[in-house]
Amino acid sequence: MIVLLFGPPGCGKGTQSPRIQQWLDIPLIATGDMLRQEIRSRTHLGRGIESVLSSGGYVGDSQMNRLLLRRSHQTDCVNGFLIDGYPRTVPQAIFLDRLLEKRGFAAPIVIHLQVAEDTLLMRLSGRRQCVECKRVHNIYTNPPQREGFCDCGVPLEERNDDRPEVVRARLQLYTEQTSPVLDYYRGENCFTLDGHRHQDEVFGEIQGIIESRMVRVRHQAPQAVRAALG
Repeated sequence: MIVLLFGPPGCGKGTQSPRIQQWLDIPLIATGDMLRQEIRSRTHLGRGIESVLSSGGYVGDSQMNRLLLRRSHQTDCVNGFLIDGYPRTVPQAIFLDRLLEKRGFAAPIVIHLQVAEDTLLMRLSGRRQCVECKRVHNIYTNPPQREGFCDCGVPLEERNDDRPEVVRARLQLYTEQTSPVLDYYRGENCFTLDGHRHQDEVFGEIQGIIESRMVRVRHQAPQAVRAALG
């Protein structure tokens, strides 16, 4: 099974993706994490990525496709995976479809989290992350016990791409480039959810959607495949 978690920066993908990963027991391919790892490694690709992200831009299709291809061919992805942050353009979506078809996977389930822009600005510009335990706080909605420090005692940092001026550029670019991907996927496997709600309520709806698709796959599969699925 392939699940795409889709939506603008700050919509809650980072909150829902580990919950889905644990529930389905499939690997999470978080493109943001892969990009930041390239930056930390100071590779040639990483240096270019850092320049693009600090200005609020998107990394090019060829670089993103290369990262996705490399990760998806690792052995833990043989039975499926969850993707957070990809595809962000229609050419990336086309590349992914061809990759999945070549590997014999069914069409992905697309979960789109929809959140108003003013809420996204608050979520992103107020976000602070612990450099040690990686816990994310929000100075507006989930402040730490001590200003500037994680509850574990380590200083918090603001990501360059969470600065207000960069956030606005990211959201504008999302609208211009990424929203058309929804039109590409629109159909019976694409679901739009209200991302303003409590994370437990959103996760419960995601579970219901995925379970319904799993039941449908079992029902439509040949008898031998249904037996293998249990």
